[in-house]
Amino acid sequence: MIWQIVYPLGMKQMLSEQIYDRVRDAIMRGEVEPGQALKPQELAARYEVSLAVVREALVRLVGEGLAERLANRGFAVPTLADRRWQEIIEARRTVEPAMLRLSVARGDLEWETRVRAAGHRLARTPMYVPEEGSYYSAAWAEAHRLFHRTLLDGCGNAVLLESFDRMWTASELARRWTVHPAYRLPVEDVLAQHEGLERAVLSRDPEEAARLLTDHLTATAAVLTGAEKTGK
Repeated sequence: MIWQIVYPLGMKQMLSEQIYDRVRDAIMRGEVEPGQALKPQELAARYEVSLAVVREALVRLVGEGLAERLANRGFAVPTLADRRWQEIIEARRTVEPAMLRLSVARGDLEWETRVRAAGHRLARTPMYVPEEGSYYSAAWAEAHRLFHRTLLDGCGNAVLLESFDRMWTASELARRWTVHPAYRLPVEDVLAQHEGLERAVLSRDPEEAARLLTDHLTATAAVLTGAEKTGK
């Protein structure tokens, strides 16, 4: 059977990376719904790789918060109703403003230049395009991640930045399932929030920047909570 194949170490790592990318993309695009099982045997058959390769990829997704282990040793996409999402938002509101204060204090001219470039890219990238439906466009989602990551990477702390990356990925999964028009923030409000953040950061005002970031994350939390309560 294909899931009993034994690969050389290098090939196994390469295949695991490929399966990780495919399953992660499927989850983030919404092709696999919250709560849906990720069955290693089915994935191994679909992608014609071994069970060991699939399990290695799934364990990596668990570490990112994009999958969870089940009691019967299976895997599934986390459910949106899980308290995990509220904990993630709480963690982000606790950690990211502190990181931003550090960025404002430590960031150099090169960092400022990257913040301006990331802000410009975000402002110029359409949030929605018809061919991608009601969810944020892939280009805007990446520009959005890059903007927030750039704001914070002036802190110079690799451990904090790794934590941000994990929290961001989990937040994006929740956001994927909260796109009902009744709960989306208006485009102009989102633009204004990001522009305000950029101005405060480049003005080297750490407290105003931290306050605006906290407000921004609070607005995101309200969207997620509203959709969760109504099942939208």
